[in-house]
Amino acid sequence: MEANPSEHPRSLTLGISSCLLGEEVRFDGNHKRDAWIVGTLGRWFEFQPFCPEMAIGLGVPRPPIRLQGDPEAPQVVGVRDEALNVTDELEAYSRETAAGLEGLAGYILKSKSPSCGMERVKVYRPGGGQPRMGQGVFARALMEAHPALPVEEEGRLGDPDLRDNFLERVFAHHRWQQLRAEGLTPARLQAFHRRHKLTLMAHGQEHYRRLGQRVAAASAGDIETAGAEYFRDFMGALRHQATRRRHVNVLQHIMGYLKRDLGPGDKAELLEVFEQFRQELVPLSVPLTLLKHHFRHHPSEYMADQVYLDPYPAELMLR
Repeated sequence: MEANPSEHPRSLTLGISSCLLGEEVRFDGNHKRDAWIVGTLGRWFEFQPFCPEMAIGLGVPRPPIRLQGDPEAPQVVGVRDEALNVTDELEAYSRETAAGLEGLAGYILKSKSPSCGMERVKVYRPGGGQPRMGQGVFARALMEAHPALPVEEEGRLGDPDLRDNFLERVFAHHRWQQLRAEGLTPARLQAFHRRHKLTLMAHGQEHYRRLGQRVAAASAGDIETAGAEYFRDFMGALRHQATRRRHVNVLQHIMGYLKRDLGPGDKAELLEVFEQFRQELVPLSVPLTLLKHHFRHHPSEYMADQVYLDPYPAELMLR
């Protein structure tokens, strides 16, 4: 059960905030190079860097800027000089650039940035007081233009579960793009949904059932509309964090495909490893590796087609 060669990540491109790659584009002439992104993801993905503040003509070094006013429609002003207002320029660049983005499998944003912060960016009150929280101007435009695109901040990628979830979404997004390139049909939509059954169950069985109803109702005459609605909800489902309890339910479901092939000792070992995972004593890779070991000896055509066991290349070793 190896990753599909056609899903090799070198064919994938991630958009990224330029400073995370070590480019000296920060307001103070420095960078925020992220060693894991450059050293690990950089071996597998191509990067397309963006720096909105440089793109609108703010040089290096430059006066620092911040968000101010309404968190839903903030002004972008100078920290030390509010007469510096680049709201219109940054919004125009963000809308135009986001609308023109094509071919990305995901995007990694710089946290806390007034242009690129995905969440919890400080929005200051004009008269002082406790800042409220909002989104960077470019990040908001990006996520509004591409709601299904996997987007994360480099700070959140330090969490192993969020990191796993991001890459799971990146490769799911890529598989959908491959499907669209081949041509969407009701049969191919059904096959895509079937391949991701266990993945969806790990994020909540209600997602699998709801999406299954969409698939069942899809016909050749409305497949484009049905496909777009399915993909929107599919990517939304994957944003819901998979829990250990749900993973254990999925692992037990998978074990059911081996019940006629395993002896009492092997079954007891699997259940023990599932419990160790539930108690956070071992990572998900441990029960998955053991299950894949058994399926090598007792092949299952259905399980070989399930994305859950290999959601992304094993070399990334995140599970």
